[in-house]
Amino acid sequence: MSTIVITGGKVITMDPANPAAEAVAVRDGRVLAVGREPEVLAAAGPGAEVVLAGGRSVLPGFVDPHNHLLSTAESLVAVDARYPGVGSARDLVARIAAEAARTPAGQWIRAYGMDDAKFPGGRPTRRQLDEATTDHPVIVYHVSGHQAVVNSAALAWRGIGEDVADPAGGAFVRDEGGRLTGMVLDSAMELLLPVAVDIGCHGPNFHVDLPREQLRSWLEMSAEPYLKAGVTTVCDPQVSRRELEIYRSAWDAGTLPVRTVVMPLSHMLDELTSIGLAGPFGDDRLRFGAMKFYCDGTLLGGTAMFDEPYGDDFTGTLYHRPEELVDLVRRAASAGWQVGVHTQGDRAMGYTLDALKAAVAVSGDDARPRIEHCGHPTPAQVREFASLGVIPVNQPNFLYDSGTDFVRRLGDRRAHRLQPMREELDAGLRPVLSSDSFVSSLRPMETVSNAVRRRTREGGPIGAEQAVTLEEALRAHTVDAAYALRMEDVIGSLAPGKLADVVVLDADVRSLPADELSGVDAWLTMLGGRIAYRSGRAASEV
Repeated sequence: MSTIVITGGKVITMDPANPAAEAVAVRDGRVLAVGREPEVLAAAGPGAEVVLAGGRSVLPGFVDPHNHLLSTAESLVAVDARYPGVGSARDLVARIAAEAARTPAGQWIRAYGMDDAKFPGGRPTRRQLDEATTDHPVIVYHVSGHQAVVNSAALAWRGIGEDVADPAGGAFVRDEGGRLTGMVLDSAMELLLPVAVDIGCHGPNFHVDLPREQLRSWLEMSAEPYLKAGVTTVCDPQVSRRELEIYRSAWDAGTLPVRTVVMPLSHMLDELTSIGLAGPFGDDRLRFGAMKFYCDGTLLGGTAMFDEPYGDDFTGTLYHRPEELVDLVRRAASAGWQVGVHTQGDRAMGYTLDALKAAVAVSGDDARPRIEHCGHPTPAQVREFASLGVIPVNQPNFLYDSGTDFVRRLGDRRAHRLQPMREELDAGLRPVLSSDSFVSSLRPMETVSNAVRRRTREGGPIGAEQAVTLEEALRAHTVDAAYALRMEDVIGSLAPGKLADVVVLDADVRSLPADELSGVDAWLTMLGGRIAYRSGRAASEV
C-alpha cells in the first residue's frame, strides 16, 4: 500500500500528547507520522502521494457508537416519511399512494421516519392508510423505531383481529370503542411483521425477513452516505442472527462499508454463553462489542418510564420486570460481556442503575457499562454514574428534531434536562455522541452541531446550559466513542501506529459559526489508509 501525506490542513488529532499538527502520513493501513510538515514529509520519504487539504479540518474518522447500519441501509431504499417532507396524515397517505402506484399488488410497502407528534390531528390510523391502498400491506415505522402504523391489509396478512392480546412489553393501540387503530407499540411489532428472528420481549422487532442478497446489496450501497459523512466506524446496537449473517457475508467479500462493531441483543444471551462467546471478539473490521438490553420504551413515542406521567398521561412501558433486568444484565456481565441498556425515563434509569451495579460487581475494574440514549437521568443518578464508570450514549439530534414536542409533553423542568451532557462531563464521565440512525441523520457534524447549539428545529432553546464546546463534541464522536467500543487503542485519534482512518472535512470547522456546523461533510475520507471517498467522486470510483 502506498504512502499518503495529508498536509496544508488544520489537523485535530484527538491525541492529548500531540493535540494539533500540520500534516499526517499513513502507510500500510496505519498512521506513520503526525506533526510538523517537514518532519512528516521526511518520514514519508520520496514518492509519497501528497494530498493538499487547503486549510480544511483534518480529524480521525468519526466513530458512531449507536448506529443501526443495516436498518439504515434498508431505510435508504424505502419510502421516506420523515418530517418536514411528511408533515401530516394527508402527506403520508399521498406518499404511500404514490409508492403503491408503482408497486405490484400484494408486495409490502415500507416507510421510515414518521413523526406523528407533529401531525395536525395526531396519529394516523389504518383507515387513513387504507385510503392509499388496500392492495398492499403497508407498514410505516415511527421515527423512534419503537412503533409503527399499518393498514388493514397488513393486519389481515398476519391474521390479526380485534381480539388480539397485547404481548409483554408492547401494545396494539385501540380507539375509544376498543377497535384496532393500526398503531402498534414496541414488542407488538413482532406479531405484525414477517420477521426473520423471534426476539420475544427483548426489544422492538424490526428484523424484517428479506432476501439475503437484497439486504447485502443495500448494505453495500450504504457506503456512499456513510463515507461522505466521514463515518469510518459504527456500532450496531441491536444485532440478531439476521444482521450478523449479512455483516459476515460482506466482511468475507471485502464489501463491509465501514468498520462494524455488533451488539447482540439480549435474547441471544443463553445461546452465546453456551458456546463461551463474549465480546470484544473479532478483528478490526468486524467484531462483537457489548450486549444490548432494553429497559423502557421511547421518549418520541410516549413509552419512556418516568416517575411522573407526561404528555397524554403516558406512564411508560418496561420490557422486563426490574428484577428480571437485574438478573439478565448480571448474567451477561458474569459471562464476560460489556453491557449497554436502552434507558430513557428517570424511573427506568433507577432500574437500569440497579442492573449496572450488579454487572459492575462481577465485571472487574474496567466494566465500561453503557446507557443507550440516557434520556433523563436525575442529578443524583448522574453522580451514581460516576461511581460506576457509566458511559452515557447521547443523541442530541433528537433535541433538534423533537425538542419542541419534548417541552410540550414533559414540561420545561424535565425537557431542559434531557441528555445532560455538560453535567455528565462535569461529573468526570466520558459521554459519547451518536446518531441512532436510522432514527435520525447519520451525519456526525449534524450531531456535533446539535450538541453544541442545543436548539430545536423551530429555533428555541432545549437545555442550553447542557451545551458542550466544539472540541468536546468532536472528542465525544471520535476517541471517546472509540473508548465506548474498547477500541481507543486502534481508532479515534491520529497517532503513529493507529489504524489510518482519517477524514478531511470540507471546511475549517473551528472558524465556522455554530449554526453552520451541521452543513459540513467530508471532503475526503480515508479508511485503513485507503482513500475511500473523495468529494465529487462516487465511492465506487475512488
